[in-house]
Amino acid sequence: MKKFNVILLLNPECTHILMCLRRRQPYLGKYNLVGGKLEAGEEPLTAAYRELREETAVTPDDVTLRPLITLLYHRQDIELQAYTGRLRHDVTLVEEAHPLVWMSIEENFFDMERFAGEGNIGHMLAQLRMDWNALTAP
Repeated sequence: MKKFNVILLLNPECTHILMCLRRRQPYLGKYNLVGGKLEAGEEPLTAAYRELREETAVTPDDVTLRPLITLLYHRQDIELQAYTGRLRHDVTLVEEAHPLVWMSIEENFFDMERFAGEGNIGHMLAQLRMDWNALTAP
């Protein structure tokens, strides 16, 4: 099974979520969460921190990631693990392959014309809001 992760990274005020604008397939031209593939034998949380650092320069000193949801796509033989975290402070982002954009959490992330994931980003944010107080506590 191929394993991937995505990270719902929120700014310190929890008003914006970090997105990348895909420059290649899949999802060319659509906004997506940062993340990537797990390497052979890599622990999922370690992989999430690695991908976050590679794609944005955000480190564990900047954020604590917590598991949010795991999706299994049986027909594609894919496991997708979503993590979330709130930045402790403002950071300077460093782009790797895709432009990074802070988007309001009020966006319609179910809009499949603009966002990758066939509505999954909207679903993940809805799940996050179910435990919003835990994330937004100082």
